Amino acid sequence: MKLEIKKEEGNKLNFELGDVNTSFANAVRRYVMKAVPVFAMQDVTFYENSSPIFDEYISHRIGLIPLFTPEGVPKEAEITFYLDAKGPKVVYSEELESKDKEVKVARGKNPVITLADGQALRLEGKSVLRTAENHAKFQPGIAAYEISGETYKFVVESFFQMPPRELVMRALSILESDLETLQKQLQKVEKASKKK
Repeated sequence: MKLEIKKEEGNKLNFELGDVNTSFANAVRRYVMKAVPVFAMQDVTFYENSSPIFDEYISHRIGLIPLFTPEGVPKEAEITFYLDAKGPKVVYSEELESKDKEVKVARGKNPVITLADGQALRLEGKSVLRTAENHAKFQPGIAAYEISGETYKFVVESFFQMPPRELVMRALSILESDLETLQKQLQKVEKASKKK
């Protein structure tokens, strides 16, 4: 297998993969998009909402805000965020305060809601670690490739929960682990069939 980084800028990574088949290239693409766990807001408790927008709508908006996801976080981790805002103002995602200094809002200028004079929004959100198999809000990025001869030209775009190179590395690590598990299971089946 040959891998060559062509360009890395911001949240985008271009690389070429060679000496592999289409099945493997497609597995890499799928693992980048759906196997890497990231944080997203799962439950939101509202203590005050005097805006004209329903709690459910605001909760949905907050759930889609990308949260920085450091490596090595336990699967069962839950990180709490707080928001206390009063109008008149536009409330941005950067106002969500995390209880964990490493798990925080990845991009601060996502508008959540516009509050008029006298309106207030006070809430608490619980973020959890999941994959895109659970919900699209847990998708860490997108990946696509085009075939040029025997080379697969990849474009990976992270959704800011982590840098794109790290996203690819985490995806490959999970793919490798899954392949090792599959190999062990196949070896067990083979041993069992030989005993019969």
